[in-house]
Amino acid sequence: MTGFLGQALLYIVPFLLVLTFIVTIHELGHFLVARAFGVKIDRFSVGFGKTIVSRTDRRGTEWRLAWLPLGGYVKFSGDLDPSSVPDEAGLAELRQRVIAENGPGAERDYFHFKPIWQRALIVAAGPAANFLLAMVLFTLLFSAIGEQIAAPRVAAAVPDSPAARAGFQPRDLILAVNGRPIADGREVTQVVLMSAGDPVRFTVDRGGRQIVLTATPERNLVDDQIAGRVRLAQVGLLMRPLPGDLSFRRLNPAEAFGKGIETIGSTVGTTATYIGRIFMGKESGDLLNGPIGIAKAAGGVTQQAVAANPDPGWMAANLALTFLSFAALVSIGIGIVNLLPIPVLDGGHLLFYGYEAVARRPVPARVQEVGYRVGLALLAGLMLFATWNDLQKLSLFKFLGGLA
Repeated sequence: MTGFLGQALLYIVPFLLVLTFIVTIHELGHFLVARAFGVKIDRFSVGFGKTIVSRTDRRGTEWRLAWLPLGGYVKFSGDLDPSSVPDEAGLAELRQRVIAENGPGAERDYFHFKPIWQRALIVAAGPAANFLLAMVLFTLLFSAIGEQIAAPRVAAAVPDSPAARAGFQPRDLILAVNGRPIADGREVTQVVLMSAGDPVRFTVDRGGRQIVLTATPERNLVDDQIAGRVRLAQVGLLMRPLPGDLSFRRLNPAEAFGKGIETIGSTVGTTATYIGRIFMGKESGDLLNGPIGIAKAAGGVTQQAVAANPDPGWMAANLALTFLSFAALVSIGIGIVNLLPIPVLDGGHLLFYGYEAVARRPVPARVQEVGYRVGLALLAGLMLFATWNDLQKLSLFKFLGGLA
């Protein structure tokens, strides 16, 4: 029982801490831009459910801490429906009510009566805050630990693997992949992961002579401490840099900032590529994670950080750096998901505002209702799919015979 509780705390507590922190920053983005435009805000809540403690500021906004740490939310005055995009009839009713209660002109303080460009900026500020958070965290990380580059030196090719069939040999140095220069072994891994079934051209230095080798990555079932049991694209290359292949440099704040932007761009690009390959039928979606998968990843990075060095000081430092990196990646993921053009998400609101800007009127109520229901169905389907993935990675369906 004690072991079970320890494992639960190891996985659940880091997950809740990271999720609540990131979602609070997301909602704070909405809040700060809305307040800058003078929007009347009823509540800013950290967590859901029953209130633990709350206070109301001089502008009438209730700041609230709730008992269920699964994120948070900001509530603008006058929100009529879950999509927060009322139609013309709803706007007229809200305007009349506000004027009757507070007098003419009071409606100008409400989100729905702000100019469309202000509403769009308020909605976009949530995902923007996620990317800004990731940028700050990466800048701190690269400033603290610098940048280490390990040249992609081949140690061996797994027998009967695509790499062995392509002719890779020990001590080969990979210079480019698909014509793009490569400096670090992690770049090779990233390209291979996104290329299952597609031939990949490797430009290799072999004893001072450049040759081109072609290998097609194959999906293999891998047990990963963080991701669980997943099928990953591999070519069968074992890479181990020689002493001369390692380089390290400290980054000043400006360089760390640039490296952070580069990392965010690479992460977004890889995610877009992966999603595109899913729609093209080239990926199964194994790497999509739901709450269970994120919780397991949080527990996995915690275990790795703790095991890296038993000294309490080093352990604390490793935990801090590991969680900064993990939080930055999760924040990027949440930012990307919220920009999807699904009506219940920020991207869906922006889609509605785009229509409103062109048509000069809000989206009709019936269309909003249908869009909201379709959006909920899409989100539910995505969550079910991701949760199914999570459970399979944990081998819970192994008894069904070959599913896991």
